[in-house]
Amino acid sequence: MTRRHLRFGAPAALLGLALLATGCSASTAGDAAADDASPSASSSAEGAHGDDRRVAVSYNGGIAVLDADTLDVIEEFDSEEFTRLNAAGDGRHLFVTTSQGFQLLDTAEPALTDLVVEASAAGHVVRHGGKTVLFDDGAGETTVFDTHDLAHADGALPEAVTYTAEHPHHGVSIELEDGTLLTTVGDETARTGAVALEPHDDHWHEITSSDQCPGIHGEGTAADEAVIFGCEDGALLFADGTFTKLDAPDAYGRMGNAYVSETSPIVVGDYKTDPDAEGYLLSAVTLINTATEQFEVVDLPENVRFTYRDVTRGADDLAYILSTDGSIHVLDPETGKLVNEFPVIDAWEGPAEWQDAHPTIVGDGDTAYLTDPAANAVHAVDLRSGKITATAELDHTPNEFAVALGEH
Repeated sequence: MTRRHLRFGAPAALLGLALLATGCSASTAGDAAADDASPSASSSAEGAHGDDRRVAVSYNGGIAVLDADTLDVIEEFDSEEFTRLNAAGDGRHLFVTTSQGFQLLDTAEPALTDLVVEASAAGHVVRHGGKTVLFDDGAGETTVFDTHDLAHADGALPEAVTYTAEHPHHGVSIELEDGTLLTTVGDETARTGAVALEPHDDHWHEITSSDQCPGIHGEGTAADEAVIFGCEDGALLFADGTFTKLDAPDAYGRMGNAYVSETSPIVVGDYKTDPDAEGYLLSAVTLINTATEQFEVVDLPENVRFTYRDVTRGADDLAYILSTDGSIHVLDPETGKLVNEFPVIDAWEGPAEWQDAHPTIVGDGDTAYLTDPAANAVHAVDLRSGKITATAELDHTPNEFAVALGEH
């Protein structure tokens, strides 16, 4: 349980290089907290790198499917006023969360299909180990698909395995490679921890559990299949069949979203110390070493502020923070230091409501995709050089971004 303060940004030489590389951007331009209402913020450094990779962006009343390399708009679809986009993990489909449930978007056709996993309150979507896991907050129901089967969905959704929690709650589930199901525990008033289950004939058998994670939210899987859940006073680690509580250095130290790479033991998380703070901007991150069971808080410089949508993992397992100063700040999780800065868009302010359109960053290997709502634009950025490789100006204000990620 440690805390450090970062007071300096990237070296001047690196900043100059980043400015040169991105100069073209200017001319083309409860838990009532936002992230408690969001699907899993876990991100992977893996991506689907075929010839026809697609990304999608949501806007008020619709969704656009874009070519991942050029960002040309391929097709647009009418949808609800506010929808959320989640990669299915097969390199082709996305799940769109709507008032009806999880609706399957085929980015290859492209087509917003009629295939819907009905849910009274569609929430988190998690991809791991060849499984795609959906969580319905309104019913407390987990639905597990074989990701490969989703890739070949044609006119009907594939068979799925389900588990229903004792009480509905805003939760999340993940299935491990050995078939263990990790799922949150709670009800409509509180969330307390997680349980590990294994299938046994016609029921689920409890392996172990923990009630030491108040306000549990989000998950992320690091190297060696170590799973982290966020708590209001730290994090809950599941590794080698055991839950371990990792305490925050503050009495209220909430980690609610995990930004992970499955090739790194270190989880980068967001961090909040004031439950009554107004707005959705954050000023610190956590570094959770799942191998050494260490929980560290890094206070960022005053110019680096972000929301739950503004952190991703990418090249070399680094973390990339899209800050309100308009730059992507590069954080080395191994050292906890900012090692570079890439100016990409104009400075922006935090949203009044978490659903409001504000800059978003999504990583896909060496590339990041980000929205620029003030300019009605989206960009692709090379994470090694900071260069903007593609820009598209849209007819609508972009809100959420998603990449049709696929597992290798």
